[in-house]
Amino acid sequence: MDFLDQVYFNNSIKSYLLVGGIILVTLFLKRYLSRYLVAVFFRLAKRIWATLNKESFIDLVVEPMEWFLVILIGVFAIDKLNFPGVLLYTIYGHTTADILTRLGTAVIIISFIWLVLRLIDFIACMLEERANLTPDARDNQLVVFLRDFLKVIIGIVGLLLIIKASFNQPLGNLLTGLSIVGAALALGAKESLENLIASFIIFFDKPFFAGDTVKVNNIIGRVERIGLRSTRILTGDKTIVTMPNKQMVDSIVDNWSMRTQRRAEIKLELSVKTPIAKLELVIAELKKILESYTRDITPYSVFLKDISKSGVTILIEYFTEPVDLTEFDTLKQIISLQIKKLLEENEVEFSGEANTIVINNDVKEN
Repeated sequence: MDFLDQVYFNNSIKSYLLVGGIILVTLFLKRYLSRYLVAVFFRLAKRIWATLNKESFIDLVVEPMEWFLVILIGVFAIDKLNFPGVLLYTIYGHTTADILTRLGTAVIIISFIWLVLRLIDFIACMLEERANLTPDARDNQLVVFLRDFLKVIIGIVGLLLIIKASFNQPLGNLLTGLSIVGAALALGAKESLENLIASFIIFFDKPFFAGDTVKVNNIIGRVERIGLRSTRILTGDKTIVTMPNKQMVDSIVDNWSMRTQRRAEIKLELSVKTPIAKLELVIAELKKILESYTRDITPYSVFLKDISKSGVTILIEYFTEPVDLTEFDTLKQIISLQIKKLLEENEVEFSGEANTIVINNDVKEN
């Protein structure tokens, strides 16, 4: 017993062994303790949310819960030891013991914020699964927006807690100072603030949603994600284009996913020498071709649009349901091939086909 009572660095060997034993036991039992606490919390949450998925909940929450328990118990256990006098120094008016105490408090707050952020991720995943069951894309966009927004708020709250608990600064004076600094930073970060405000405009105005195909500034692609600062668009080249939200708000956005129909237009520029009877025949046959696809196309029109010295223009226009682009192009190709076959069978010439250039090489002798 005399050996255990020996004092080194202001603490007995018994105290070191007790603190070390507590930390080792916590490290050994952290998995079981965290799973038990998570299970208790899961049972409470299950009463409110019957569709709660236990496995995904445990996978997201157990790891941060483990480290939170280890850090919390470890800091409290070490705090029971006396700070060694040989290590006690004063740095800028603060002792090393005080600095370590505040550092331990900051680590506890950071681990707790990490745990809260994981809980937000889990809640967002559950809400996203429920939103996927509805055809309305606004639910998915709302989930992503709220998740990112809450994470920012929790991060700011965690930073304020660290400043209050670790640096012992009153939040009232701090917020007053931050408002002045924030005004100065707002001028320097004007573009970032504009993008943040634009994200709220996109959310409430709803010009497009994640998953929509849009055209903005000659960029065509599918909206992958709408963030607090920018919108990510997957183009046809399978590249990700990041567009600032302010630009998405200020630019003209053509939302292809919201259109009710797709429009196809075919112009036939025929020779000006084509007889009237043949033109009437071609127009009548073109209408028959389109009538045979009334299940796929809705309104259609075929008419003689223009007559000029360069040729005769026949305009073909029809609309389809907002089908996939590949399906639309396939239908247009089939109709175009039938039109080409019609023109060949009736020997209709396109404008400029019969133009020839004759070069006379005969030299006139005197």
